Amino acid sequence: MPNLKEVRTRIESVNSTKQITSAMKMVAASKLRRAQNAIVTMRPYAAKLRELMQDLTKSLEQSAEGKYAVVRPAEKILIIPVTSNRGLCGAFNTNVIRATTKLISEQYARQNAQGNVSLYCIGKKGDDFFKSRKYKLYGSNIHVFDQLDFTAVVPVAQQLMDAFENAEFDQIVFVYNQFKNAGTQVLIHEQFLPIEMSVEEETTQSEVDYIFEPGKEQILNELIPKSLKIQVYKVLLDSFASEHGARMIAMHQATDNATELIKELKLSYNKARQAAITKEILEIVGGANALNA
Repeated sequence: MPNLKEVRTRIESVNSTKQITSAMKMVAASKLRRAQNAIVTMRPYAAKLRELMQDLTKSLEQSAEGKYAVVRPAEKILIIPVTSNRGLCGAFNTNVIRATTKLISEQYARQNAQGNVSLYCIGKKGDDFFKSRKYKLYGSNIHVFDQLDFTAVVPVAQQLMDAFENAEFDQIVFVYNQFKNAGTQVLIHEQFLPIEMSVEEETTQSEVDYIFEPGKEQILNELIPKSLKIQVYKVLLDSFASEHGARMIAMHQATDNATELIKELKLSYNKARQAAITKEILEIVGGANALNA
């Protein structure tokens, strides 16, 4: 039978843990509401801007901004895993890391064997993991989530765009958790550059006829870079909202587990106390019988 003091100490310890996980759940829920509002508001705008950018891809052939639509043989690859800076969010980071390593070992195995696969890690957890395992890193950014807004994302997006323009990489791919709802995140890998078009978009391309005002060149020079930066911002907003959703669920489950463990420990404590009381009664009765004898 467990010692009463040990059980009581463990109950206090689990109860303290429960209070922490419950507080973290409420904080994550509060942050999730703001992050969810941000991505839900941004998503239609980003989707429409992406659609316009893809529709105008053929118009870029003679434009200075056609550099972002150039399709080269996929020899030099840059993969961007987007993780969080903190843990306690379930399998959020593990899933991104696992998907990234799988992408490297399977889809880009040949390029990796030639040393042509690099990583640009956004988020501390991914950066720590890939650094410790000696993956080839092009760069990292662990501060963009400190205050996530468009101005903080622009330098990251511009660095990636410049790397593609200068032919440092032939293909740039994001691996991240796309926010669906508070309890669901969809892990996807998405090509950032070169600008790609779906089969449906390619078949309807000839039907799209835009009137440019004030001028085609001026609009394209402004629209394409801005659209690409917005796409990066959307990816990070998706990941940010997904992180808080994953953390809220993880802390909710941890709180429930702590509640169940406290019930079990209290039952064990009551049984141990009852056994101690019964033992004392038996000793008293035994002593009384001995005196009477």
